[in-house]
Amino acid sequence: MPQTLSTTSMVTPCGFSPHLHSSGEQGGLIFQDGNLSSASLDALIQHLIPTTDYYPEKAYIFTFLLSSRLFIEPHELLARVCHQCIEQQRLDEPVLDKARVRKFGPKLLQLLAEWTETFPYDFQEEKMVGHLKDMIGRIAPCDEERLSHIGPEEFVQAFVHKDSLDSTKSCFSEQNKTNNLEAYVKWFNRLCYLVATEICMPAKKKQRAQVIEFFIDVARECFNIGNFNSLMAIISGMNMSPVSRLKKTWSKVKTAKFFILEHQMDPTGNFYNYRTALRGAAHRSLTAHSNREKIVIPFFSLLIKDIYFLNEGCANRLPNGHVNFEKFLELAKQVGEFITWKQVECPFEQDPNITHYLHTAPIFTEDGLYLASYESESPENQVEKERWKSLRSTILGKT
Repeated sequence: MPQTLSTTSMVTPCGFSPHLHSSGEQGGLIFQDGNLSSASLDALIQHLIPTTDYYPEKAYIFTFLLSSRLFIEPHELLARVCHQCIEQQRLDEPVLDKARVRKFGPKLLQLLAEWTETFPYDFQEEKMVGHLKDMIGRIAPCDEERLSHIGPEEFVQAFVHKDSLDSTKSCFSEQNKTNNLEAYVKWFNRLCYLVATEICMPAKKKQRAQVIEFFIDVARECFNIGNFNSLMAIISGMNMSPVSRLKKTWSKVKTAKFFILEHQMDPTGNFYNYRTALRGAAHRSLTAHSNREKIVIPFFSLLIKDIYFLNEGCANRLPNGHVNFEKFLELAKQVGEFITWKQVECPFEQDPNITHYLHTAPIFTEDGLYLASYESESPENQVEKERWKSLRSTILGKT
């Protein structure tokens, strides 16, 4: 028989009036004057667990986690929470519904974060940490390309080697602690190839030109809101050889806007134009009144490159053995600015259809792009003809 907590064993804070997050069919929750007065332990645990469209009130989370230890060990409670999450969200299926998990995941992470912050000693047990890692491991792959997930320590761990009297082994030798950073770089590459794929795929020249003009407009909007990373990915995709060689297609495109954007991301002078635009966006962010004006997403690969050269170009220690703190002040300045930018709340409503497309749409390999390009506009020289023939043989099985 499930245990029941009465009002004598579980004090309800004044003014706390949690509501059922689903139909009354689940039962077990008894309300009096709008306040939760008693419930079975099973029902209380269920009321703690978030879903895609429900999150428990903060007061309820604290009250239950505080009182529950009188009836169940914290590691047992977390085990039950994790088990029910796995069942309800079907996290043990071979193929996950990523769109659903991306809505549920942040809420579960928020609950776990509140638990660890409020009752940190619960997580001294290995069992607790094990459950925590298991759940994060299940939901993290479904939302691996978010800028907001990248921690400041990842920039240091990506390049800096341990400076120890006993060992100088790389941080990579323990565990890969740069997963989010690497995932965001992969996201840039995916977006680049996705743009190229969408351009090369249509059989008709007019359709290809329309796709190019669409992505030019998307790139311009990225520039206007300060999303330089996606801007560069789109421009890079349109500058890939299989796309740029489509001269008949490009002749149908109004390229003036594209050339302006390309100029902004010109690598000349160590990306002087881009760095000027970035400083402008950063200044706008500091004085902005809306989240839309606060958006700054830097060209990520260049940011990593800057930090890499800062680390490689300056010694960690001075000749007298002192730590070169001046170097780390500059490192902290660059990373700290990025952390400020990533904390801006996205002002745009997420469209699940677009999100699903971005993450699941098939993309061509480089060979696939060249083959599609040659099929659209015939090879112009002998080298291209030989490559086309080879690709038709290896990919299509044709001679």
